[in-house]
This record gives sequence, structure tokens and C-alpha cells, in this order.
Amino acid sequence: MTTTQGTESRTHQSETAAEVVGRLRATFNTGVTRSLDWRVNQLQRLRALLVENEQELIEALWADLRKNAAEAKTQEIDFTVADIDETLANLENWLQPRPVEVPAHFGPTTTAYTTYDPLGVVLVIAPWNFPLHLLIDPIIGALAAGNTVVAKPSEISVHTSAVASRLLREYFDPDVLTVVEGGAEETTALLAQRFDHIFYTGNGTVGRIVMAAAAKNLTPVTLELGGKSPVFVAPDADVDETAKRLVGAKFGNAGQQCIAPDYVLADPATVAALVPALRAAVEAQFGTNPQTAAGFGRIINERHFDRLTALLDSGKAAVGGRHDRDDLFIAPTVLTDVDPASPIMQEEIFGPILAVVEVEDLDAAIAFINERDKPLALYAFTESEATKARLVNETSSGGVAWGQPVMQLLMTGLPFGGVGESGMGRYHGRYSLETFSHLKGVADVPLS
Repeated sequence: MTTTQGTESRTHQSETAAEVVGRLRATFNTGVTRSLDWRVNQLQRLRALLVENEQELIEALWADLRKNAAEAKTQEIDFTVADIDETLANLENWLQPRPVEVPAHFGPTTTAYTTYDPLGVVLVIAPWNFPLHLLIDPIIGALAAGNTVVAKPSEISVHTSAVASRLLREYFDPDVLTVVEGGAEETTALLAQRFDHIFYTGNGTVGRIVMAAAAKNLTPVTLELGGKSPVFVAPDADVDETAKRLVGAKFGNAGQQCIAPDYVLADPATVAALVPALRAAVEAQFGTNPQTAAGFGRIINERHFDRLTALLDSGKAAVGGRHDRDDLFIAPTVLTDVDPASPIMQEEIFGPILAVVEVEDLDAAIAFINERDKPLALYAFTESEATKARLVNETSSGGVAWGQPVMQLLMTGLPFGGVGESGMGRYHGRYSLETFSHLKGVADVPLS
């Protein structure tokens, strides 16, 4: 992918990227997007799109990722609808100007406040692993903040992207929200335009391309990337409960989640107890043959399948290890005897393989984490408040969850985002409004 200025790849209905952005900017410049009523109406449209077309969306998610109906409904639809509902319930309050204390020497009549200003035209680029939720969720914040939107779904999750694109065109005025489908050529053409914010979810390689393109126009970016999210299992953890929760968090969507646990750090005695517990937890959730389990998904395509199976040589398959390329199936797998220098420890796994690395103690675990790129998430299983305090204060990560991986994502009152190599910026709930707005300071000094 390149970001050469002037690239004129054609979009829907033969518009150039420049024409799309110009049309949306013209809408924004009318001021129509600033009213609360307009914002609420757009969010209600988004909600209706999801609720009224639930079954078609679930079928598309099955076609792309073999997501079963319950998982697709919960993770891709219900969670997104809940975020819309929270925004609708709170938006009027969030948008209220906030008074700021004025120093006494400016006099008793001088006032000051902050207010949220819409940015303009924003670009949302979505990934393939949660192709509906991660397309729609940033749009919630963009519309709530009073912006117009260019939405670019993933070309890899072809079925979900096709359905979502068609529905967005049906439910939205194209002068408010325009969908641009395609691959690298279309994305490159979009990135050559001047946006007021770019929100990208995906890998760090493309994230760098997005950021470099944005820099040409001084466009702010939110980069939701990923990384190797560690799990520290302390000696005081209940290994059976730990294993059950780890399996649920790791192997959903066949491990293709940016916040999935990537590797476990534990001392040798804890590893010895944890591995059989993980084996039992996998069997309890997916049966003795996960390939026939209704709740276990598939790898998105052959390229990712081949990348993942090559990583299996990085350790001993203490659990799972079986795979079937024709079915894009890789069994829930736990690798032990993993060397920190092995290939699986050099990249985000992003699949149904959990690496287990033995460390001496908490000190060694903290050192191990800090020697590597800052992860999107840090997880730990422990009853010790002192251990939790050390981990949260002595390491850096996008977010933290104790006792239940992924929980920090589900709480929309918490900001979600990365740090360093795992991304920049944050969203969910009020944080989405902040991301897609400019916090404007206003001072008022009366003339008399």
C-alpha cells in the first residue's frame, strides 16, 4: 500500500475518494450535524440497522468466521447495541458545557467553560476479526460527536462486509455516512485525502502507513492495534477456575481477538498444575473433538492458517495441536516448553494457540513483560492485592483485568485503547465522544 497524493481510485457509484470527502464536508459545513436531535436520529438509525437485520448479520458472520449464532449475537450485535443505548441515554448530559473555575483576580463576572466541538469528516477503517462490531462501534462515537463519516469495512471478511455495507447505505443518507469498499487501492486513495480524524483498527504494519498518511495533513489518529497480551498466574491462584476463564477468553473467535491472552507466565510448579487444568477446561467447553463443536470458529483464510501452523513448532503441544487446512481448523492448543526466543514469542499469535513460558517468580514476570513491546492488555490471576499493585504500577499496558481476561473491554465506563506498539487513543462510551470531538475552551469577559 502507498499513500501517493492524487491517487484516484473509484468508490461507490464511480465517485473518487476526493469527491466523497468533499460531499461529506459540504454536509458538515451546513451545521446540520451539530444539533442533539440530529445526533440522536443517526444513532437510532444505527441501532435499527442492527436490531432489524440481526439474522442476516449472524449468517454473514458464520460464513466468514464460523461464528455460532450465540457468539455472533452477543459479541457483534448485543454489545454494540448496548454501547448505542448507553450513548443515547447519556449524550445530552455529556454534551453540556462544563464550567471551569476562574482565578479571583479576573473578577467576579468573568466565566469560563469547556464544550465539545465536532471535528468534521472522519474515516473509520475496520478489521476482519470482528467485522461488524469493530466497524460500527467507532461510528457510534463519530456520529454522537456530530461528524460525517466515511466507513471502510474489511475486504477480508467478505460476507459480513457486503451485508454491513449494503445496510449502511439503506439506513443512512450518503451525504452523512458513505461506505467505501475495496482493498489496498481504495484505502490508499482515502488516506490521500484530508480527514479531521482517522480511526484505524488492525495491525501495526498498516497502522504505521495510516499514521504516515495522516501526518501529511496533520490529521489526528486513533490506532487500535494489538500485541502480545501476557497472563501472569500466581502460585495462589485457583488453577481450575483460572483454566476455565482462560479457555473462555482465549479461544473465542478461534483466538482471533486483539485482546485475547497471548501467553502465560508462571513458575514451574504452577505450570505443572495449570496445564492439566487447561486440558480439562478445553474438553469441558469444546468436547473431545473441537472440530465438531458448534461453539468453535475457524481461521479467516489460508494465509493466516499457514502462519499459525508454522508457530506450532515453537513448543510442545500439551493440549490440542491438531489442524485441518481444508476446514481452516486449528484445535485449541496449549504449547509448553516455549523458548522466549522462539518464533511464537516474536509476534502476536492471533489464533487458538496459547504459549506457556516458565518464569521464576513475580519479579521475573515483570521483567519479562517490560523487556517487550507494551501490550494492549495485561491479565493476572491472583488473590494478592500486593501482586496486583505491583503489576499495575510496574508495567505498562493499554488496560488491565484481574481474574477475568477481556473484562476491561466489556465495561464501557472504562477507556479502551493501546499504548506504544499496541496503539494510541481510546474509545467506548464517553471516551468515544471525546475521541471524535475537540474539547474547546471558552472564556467570557463581560464588557461592562
